[in-house]
Amino acid sequence: IYADPAKRLELYFRPKDPYCHPVCANRFPTSTMLLKVRRRTKKKQQQQQEDAGEQTQPEVEFEMEILGIVTTVYKFQGMSDFQYLAMHSGPDGKQTSMYDKVLMLKPEKEEFFNRELPLYIPPPIFSRLDTPVDYFYRPDIQHRSGYHNPQVSGENLIGLSRARRPHNAIFVNFDDEEIPTKPLEAAVQTWKKVCTNPVDKKVEEELRKLFEVRPVWSRNAVKANISVHPDKLKLLLPYLAFYMLTGPWRSLWVRFGYDPRKHPEAKIYQVLDFRIRCGMKYGYAPNDMPVKAKRSTYNYSLPITVKKQASHTVSVHDLKQGLGTAAAAGAKKPASSRYKLKESIYIFREGALPPYRQMFYQLCDLSVDSLQKIIHRNDGTEAECTERDGWCLPKTSDELRDTMSLMIKQIIRSTRPALFSNPTSSEDGKEQLAYESGEDEDDEEEEEEDFKPSDGSENEMETEILDYV
Repeated sequence: IYADPAKRLELYFRPKDPYCHPVCANRFPTSTMLLKVRRRTKKKQQQQQEDAGEQTQPEVEFEMEILGIVTTVYKFQGMSDFQYLAMHSGPDGKQTSMYDKVLMLKPEKEEFFNRELPLYIPPPIFSRLDTPVDYFYRPDIQHRSGYHNPQVSGENLIGLSRARRPHNAIFVNFDDEEIPTKPLEAAVQTWKKVCTNPVDKKVEEELRKLFEVRPVWSRNAVKANISVHPDKLKLLLPYLAFYMLTGPWRSLWVRFGYDPRKHPEAKIYQVLDFRIRCGMKYGYAPNDMPVKAKRSTYNYSLPITVKKQASHTVSVHDLKQGLGTAAAAGAKKPASSRYKLKESIYIFREGALPPYRQMFYQLCDLSVDSLQKIIHRNDGTEAECTERDGWCLPKTSDELRDTMSLMIKQIIRSTRPALFSNPTSSEDGKEQLAYESGEDEDDEEEEEEDFKPSDGSENEMETEILDYV
């Protein structure tokens, strides 16, 4: 707890009771001293006075010593939560403990699980706050005449704070017969309304040129080639391209009017969902990997924490200024590269580790000769575009993942040889490549598949749909 300033210190009144709800202390900086105080009483003189019949107070001395300075203190300022005991009320009103019946402290036989027990369902959580708050009831909002509530479907009524702002993107499935040739009129009007300065027009022209050079792009690749505000990119991409939901080009943006299913040369633009494999059979455990996960269940922070993360909301002033001199005046980076991502976010190179455990690569961005040979094995003989493999040969993605995994293993071996010091491991070129295909990896990397997205590492398939609907 002390190592992470964002966490709270928990105090359990009954540490051995798994149903005990803790009280939490917040962390505060302080500048106080730690004292060691000794209290000494002269007992001999007191005994002599009692023998003489004198009623006097014993002589007490205090000695103080400064042991050090305290820089951090935890204060329990919140209220204690309800405590839920595993108890059962009998017919006579007598309370009996159920801990020996519901807690499995050792391996038990089948009879332990088939016993008849009273119903006991402890609540998972009582409250998300441990400090009292005032709830101010508000009257019905008076809208101006002509206002209509947004259309909301019935299944999304719970949890909606407001209707999502539409970005007017066009989503296309692999099975759709036709592809769009122009954007929605709402997307055109939205971009024209936001494009108010020369910098925005320059960014629009740069993105047009990118789509002329390559008709299919991932959002991360766009961010690594042009410098544009992320919120403006959400409005610009639907203006120039449509989004593929399924198939070999899923999670990618395709130029309007271009159908990759009809062009075999679009094979190089297909997407590869690559995840770094880890486990003892690969020679290193998840905690030993140089590429750390974006989040872990072991680093869970309580939702009742007082210290909240700083907001990263975008002001209207930032959107209006774009990348102009006014917006870039206080920025550390120049305007030309203020929002650009690193090249490694979308290009795979030999000898370099990916920045994250799960990456979405386009096949043309795998800058390794051996990988390109696998991709181009059937050049000129492409007969059919399938939803799984596109224009490539069957199992091409699996072979690419196997080769990339071996390359990453060799990089980790060279940087951390102690992980591979086990004499039982194979030293031949194959390195016991009992690798599963991409589908088999889903079970092992399930936690990594839904990590929290950020500007440089989002799971594009899941987050972009939410951004552009």
